[in-house]
Amino acid sequence: MLTESSALLQQVEASLDTMRPYLKDDGGNVEVVDITEDMVVKVRLVGACSVCPQSFMTMKAGIEEAVKRSVPQIKAVEAV
Repeated sequence: MLTESSALLQQVEASLDTMRPYLKDDGGNVEVVDITEDMVVKVRLVGACSVCPQSFMTMKAGIEEAVKRSVPQIKAVEAV
């Protein structure tokens, strides 16, 4: 049986999976580091995304919006 936190992680990962093809096209990816008790998803941009000057826009306009739309209980997504 899934715990609430593992079910939440699965939902967040499924949401990120919708963004990953675009990130991978540019040589990057994203990985979940943590989901805090106050519903903030901590992610790490990897590959080309970790050094891209557009990574802030990718985070806010792409990744964060996709996650919050798919998993409404998430309040924010932050890069670490």
